[in-house]
Amino acid sequence: MSHADDLDLALQMADAADIITMKWFGNLDLIVETKPDLTPVSEADKETEIRLRELLSAARPSDSVLGEEFGTTDGQGTRQWILDPIDGTKNYVRRVPVWATLIALACDGEIVVGVVSAPALGRRWWAAKGSGAWGRLFDNAPVPLQVSGVRAMSDASFSYSDAVGWQAQTETGLADLLDVTWRQRAYGDFWSHIMVAEGIVDIAAEPELGPWDIAAIVPIVTEAGGRVTAFDGTPALAGGCAVSTNGVLHDTVLDMLTGKPG
Repeated sequence: MSHADDLDLALQMADAADIITMKWFGNLDLIVETKPDLTPVSEADKETEIRLRELLSAARPSDSVLGEEFGTTDGQGTRQWILDPIDGTKNYVRRVPVWATLIALACDGEIVVGVVSAPALGRRWWAAKGSGAWGRLFDNAPVPLQVSGVRAMSDASFSYSDAVGWQAQTETGLADLLDVTWRQRAYGDFWSHIMVAEGIVDIAAEPELGPWDIAAIVPIVTEAGGRVTAFDGTPALAGGCAVSTNGVLHDTVLDMLTGKPG
Protein backbone atom coordinates (compact mmCIF):
# COMPACT_ATOMS: atom_id res chain seq x y z
CA MET A 1 0.00 0.00 0.00
CA SER A 2 1.32 3.41 -0.98
CA HIS A 3 1.44 6.12 1.64
CA ALA A 4 2.32 8.94 -0.76
CA ASP A 5 -0.69 11.04 0.25
CA ASP A 6 0.11 10.58 3.93
CA LEU A 7 3.71 11.60 3.33
CA ASP A 8 2.59 14.69 1.43
CA LEU A 9 0.37 15.63 4.36
CA ALA A 10 3.20 15.07 6.84
CA LEU A 11 5.48 17.33 4.79
CA GLN A 12 2.79 20.03 4.74
CA MET A 13 2.47 19.68 8.50
CA ALA A 14 6.23 20.10 8.82
CA ASP A 15 6.01 23.33 6.81
CA ALA A 16 3.40 24.65 9.24
CA ALA A 17 5.46 23.56 12.25
CA ASP A 18 8.60 25.25 10.92
CA ILE A 19 6.83 28.61 10.81
CA ILE A 20 5.78 28.38 14.45
CA THR A 21 8.98 26.93 15.89
CA MET A 22 11.19 29.41 14.08
CA LYS A 23 8.96 32.30 15.17
CA TRP A 24 9.55 31.41 18.80
CA PHE A 25 13.17 30.42 18.33
CA GLY A 26 14.04 33.66 16.61
CA ASN A 27 12.29 35.79 19.22
CA LEU A 28 13.36 34.22 22.48
CA ASP A 29 14.66 37.16 24.47
CA LEU A 30 16.34 34.84 26.92
CA ILE A 31 19.45 35.32 29.02
CA VAL A 32 20.35 32.18 30.94
CA GLU A 33 22.18 33.13 34.12
CA THR A 34 21.84 30.14 36.43
CA LYS A 35 18.95 27.87 35.48
CA PRO A 36 17.40 27.62 32.01
CA ASP A 37 13.77 28.72 31.85
CA LEU A 38 11.86 26.20 29.74
CA THR A 39 8.63 28.23 29.66
CA PRO A 40 9.14 29.66 26.15
CA VAL A 41 9.80 26.15 24.86
CA SER A 42 6.59 24.90 26.46
CA GLU A 43 4.61 27.61 24.69
CA ALA A 44 6.26 26.83 21.36
CA ASP A 45 5.66 23.10 21.91
CA LYS A 46 1.99 23.61 22.64
CA GLU A 47 1.30 26.01 19.80
CA THR A 48 3.04 23.72 17.33
CA GLU A 49 1.21 20.58 18.43
CA ILE A 50 -2.13 22.38 18.41
CA ARG A 51 -1.55 23.44 14.81
CA LEU A 52 -0.53 19.94 13.75
CA ARG A 53 -3.62 18.50 15.39
CA GLU A 54 -5.79 21.06 13.59
CA LEU A 55 -4.35 20.00 10.25
CA LEU A 56 -4.92 16.34 11.05
CA SER A 57 -8.47 16.98 12.24
CA ALA A 58 -9.24 18.56 8.88
CA ALA A 59 -7.38 16.11 6.64
CA ARG A 60 -7.61 12.82 8.57
CA PRO A 61 -10.51 13.18 11.02
CA SER A 62 -10.83 9.44 11.69
CA ASP A 63 -7.17 8.92 12.61
CA SER A 64 -6.00 8.90 16.22
CA VAL A 65 -3.21 11.21 17.40
CA LEU A 66 -0.53 10.74 20.04
CA GLY A 67 1.41 13.88 20.92
CA GLU A 68 3.99 14.65 23.56
CA GLU A 69 2.08 17.68 24.84
CA PHE A 70 -1.57 16.60 24.74
CA GLY A 71 -1.54 12.81 24.89
CA THR A 72 -3.84 10.59 22.85
CA THR A 73 -6.91 11.55 20.85
CA ASP A 74 -8.80 8.41 19.89
CA GLY A 75 -9.69 7.65 16.30
CA GLN A 76 -11.96 5.21 14.48
CA GLY A 77 -9.38 2.85 13.00
CA THR A 78 -5.86 1.50 13.36
CA ARG A 79 -4.05 4.59 12.04
CA GLN A 80 -2.25 6.81 14.54
CA TRP A 81 -0.18 9.94 14.03
CA ILE A 82 2.65 10.41 16.51
CA LEU A 83 3.93 13.95 17.10
CA ASP A 84 6.86 15.58 18.86
CA PRO A 85 6.54 19.32 18.27
CA ILE A 86 10.11 20.07 19.43
CA ASP A 87 12.63 17.31 19.96
CA GLY A 88 15.69 18.81 21.64
CA THR A 89 14.05 21.32 23.95
CA LYS A 90 17.20 21.88 26.00
CA ASN A 91 18.98 22.91 22.83
CA TYR A 92 16.04 25.08 21.83
CA VAL A 93 16.02 27.07 25.07
CA ARG A 94 19.76 27.76 24.76
CA ARG A 95 19.47 28.72 21.07
CA VAL A 96 21.43 25.72 19.92
CA PRO A 97 20.01 24.98 16.44
CA VAL A 98 19.91 21.19 16.84
CA TRP A 99 16.19 20.54 17.40
CA ALA A 100 13.39 19.29 15.18
CA THR A 101 9.72 18.58 14.76
CA LEU A 102 9.03 14.85 14.43
CA ILE A 103 5.93 13.56 12.61
CA ALA A 104 5.11 9.88 12.10
CA LEU A 105 2.20 7.71 11.01
CA ALA A 106 1.64 4.19 12.35
CA CYS A 107 -0.74 1.78 10.64
CA ASP A 108 -1.62 -1.37 12.59
CA GLY A 109 1.32 -0.62 14.87
CA GLU A 110 3.88 -0.31 12.07
CA ILE A 111 5.48 3.08 11.39
CA VAL A 112 4.96 3.74 7.70
CA VAL A 113 5.73 7.48 7.39
CA GLY A 114 8.32 9.61 9.14
CA VAL A 115 9.31 13.27 8.76
CA VAL A 116 12.01 15.06 10.73
CA SER A 117 12.22 18.81 10.14
CA ALA A 118 15.07 20.88 11.58
CA PRO A 119 14.49 24.39 10.22
CA ALA A 120 17.24 26.10 12.24
CA LEU A 121 19.69 23.76 10.50
CA GLY A 122 17.98 24.20 7.14
CA ARG A 123 17.50 20.45 7.00
CA ARG A 124 14.63 18.00 6.55
CA TRP A 125 14.50 14.21 6.23
CA TRP A 126 11.60 11.91 5.37
CA ALA A 127 10.59 8.40 4.40
CA ALA A 128 7.55 6.30 3.56
CA LYS A 129 7.49 2.53 3.61
CA GLY A 130 8.79 1.14 0.33
CA SER A 131 9.73 4.56 -1.07
CA GLY A 132 13.24 5.05 0.33
CA ALA A 133 14.56 7.69 2.69
CA TRP A 134 15.37 11.21 1.58
CA GLY A 135 16.99 14.38 2.85
CA ARG A 136 17.20 18.00 1.77
CA LEU A 137 19.49 20.87 2.66
CA PHE A 138 17.74 24.24 2.37
CA ASP A 139 16.09 24.41 -1.08
CA ASN A 140 18.45 21.97 -2.77
CA ALA A 141 17.09 18.89 -4.52
CA PRO A 142 16.34 15.92 -2.25
CA VAL A 143 19.00 13.23 -2.08
CA PRO A 144 18.53 9.56 -1.16
CA LEU A 145 19.84 8.39 2.21
CA GLN A 146 21.99 5.29 2.62
CA VAL A 147 23.55 3.86 5.76
CA SER A 148 27.27 3.12 5.90
CA GLY A 149 28.93 -0.18 5.07
CA VAL A 150 31.19 -0.21 8.14
CA ARG A 151 31.54 -3.79 9.36
CA ALA A 152 33.86 -3.59 12.38
CA MET A 153 33.16 -1.97 15.72
CA SER A 154 36.72 -0.67 15.78
CA ASP A 155 35.91 1.33 12.63
CA ALA A 156 32.51 2.55 13.79
CA SER A 157 31.42 6.04 14.80
CA PHE A 158 29.02 6.10 17.77
CA SER A 159 26.72 8.95 18.80
CA TYR A 160 24.50 9.36 21.85
CA SER A 161 22.95 12.23 23.83
CA ASP A 162 24.54 12.14 27.27
CA ALA A 163 25.32 9.73 30.12
CA VAL A 164 21.93 10.12 31.86
CA GLY A 165 19.65 7.11 32.17
CA TRP A 166 21.94 4.35 30.95
CA GLN A 167 22.12 2.45 34.24
CA ALA A 168 18.40 1.74 34.11
CA GLN A 169 18.77 -0.06 30.77
CA THR A 170 22.26 -1.55 30.61
CA GLU A 171 24.94 -2.08 33.24
CA THR A 172 28.05 -1.46 31.12
CA GLY A 173 26.64 -0.86 27.63
CA LEU A 174 27.60 2.79 27.32
CA ALA A 175 31.13 2.25 28.63
CA ASP A 176 31.57 -0.75 26.34
CA LEU A 177 30.45 1.16 23.26
CA LEU A 178 32.70 4.09 24.13
CA ASP A 179 35.59 1.69 24.58
CA VAL A 180 35.34 -0.37 21.40
CA THR A 181 34.25 2.16 18.78
CA TRP A 182 36.59 4.24 16.64
CA ARG A 183 34.93 7.60 17.35
CA GLN A 184 32.43 8.80 19.93
CA ARG A 185 30.40 12.00 19.87
CA ALA A 186 27.28 13.21 21.67
CA TYR A 187 25.41 14.78 18.76
CA GLY A 188 22.20 13.91 20.59
CA ASP A 189 18.47 13.57 20.16
CA PHE A 190 17.10 12.99 16.65
CA TRP A 191 20.36 14.00 14.97
CA SER A 192 22.32 10.98 16.14
CA HIS A 193 19.85 8.62 14.48
CA ILE A 194 19.46 10.72 11.34
CA MET A 195 23.24 10.61 10.92
CA VAL A 196 22.99 6.82 10.93
CA ALA A 197 20.51 7.05 8.04
CA GLU A 198 22.88 9.38 6.21
CA GLY A 199 25.84 7.05 6.68
CA ILE A 200 27.73 9.67 8.67
CA VAL A 201 27.46 7.77 11.96
CA ASP A 202 27.23 3.98 12.26
CA ILE A 203 25.60 3.55 15.71
CA ALA A 204 23.27 5.78 17.74
CA ALA A 205 21.62 4.96 21.05
CA GLU A 206 19.46 6.61 23.69
CA PRO A 207 18.30 4.92 26.94
CA GLU A 208 15.25 7.10 27.72
CA LEU A 209 12.70 7.81 25.00
CA GLY A 210 8.99 8.30 24.54
CA PRO A 211 7.28 6.93 21.42
CA TRP A 212 7.18 10.44 19.93
CA ASP A 213 10.97 10.68 20.23
CA ILE A 214 11.67 7.67 18.01
CA ALA A 215 8.61 7.02 15.79
CA ALA A 216 9.61 9.31 12.90
CA ILE A 217 13.18 8.00 13.04
CA VAL A 218 12.21 4.36 12.42
CA PRO A 219 11.16 4.51 8.75
CA ILE A 220 13.95 6.93 7.85
CA VAL A 221 16.69 4.67 9.20
CA THR A 222 14.97 1.52 7.94
CA GLU A 223 14.37 2.81 4.43
CA ALA A 224 18.02 3.92 4.33
CA GLY A 225 19.03 0.30 4.95
CA GLY A 226 19.56 0.34 8.71
CA ARG A 227 17.86 -1.11 11.77
CA VAL A 228 16.17 0.48 14.79
CA THR A 229 15.14 -1.48 17.88
CA ALA A 230 14.98 -1.19 21.65
CA PHE A 231 18.12 -2.25 23.49
CA ASP A 232 16.76 -5.82 23.83
CA GLY A 233 15.94 -6.12 20.15
CA THR A 234 12.19 -5.59 20.48
CA PRO A 235 10.38 -2.85 18.52
CA ALA A 236 11.65 0.58 19.53
CA LEU A 237 8.25 2.29 19.63
CA ALA A 238 7.25 0.67 22.93
CA GLY A 239 10.69 -0.08 24.31
CA GLY A 240 11.43 3.18 26.12
CA CYS A 241 14.89 3.24 24.54
CA ALA A 242 16.37 2.87 21.06
CA VAL A 243 19.49 1.91 19.18
CA SER A 244 19.89 2.50 15.46
CA THR A 245 22.70 1.11 13.34
CA ASN A 246 23.71 0.49 9.77
CA GLY A 247 22.29 -3.01 10.20
CA VAL A 248 25.60 -4.82 9.84
CA LEU A 249 26.62 -3.90 13.39
CA HIS A 250 23.24 -4.23 15.01
CA ASP A 251 23.42 -7.67 16.57
CA THR A 252 26.89 -6.96 17.96
CA VAL A 253 25.65 -3.73 19.54
CA LEU A 254 22.60 -5.46 21.02
CA ASP A 255 24.86 -8.07 22.60
CA MET A 256 26.89 -5.32 24.22
CA LEU A 257 23.80 -3.51 25.48
CA THR A 258 22.29 -6.66 26.98
CA GLY A 259 25.57 -7.89 28.45
CA LYS A 260 25.82 -10.98 26.27
CA PRO A 261 29.37 -12.25 25.55
CA GLY A 262 30.62 -11.24 22.11
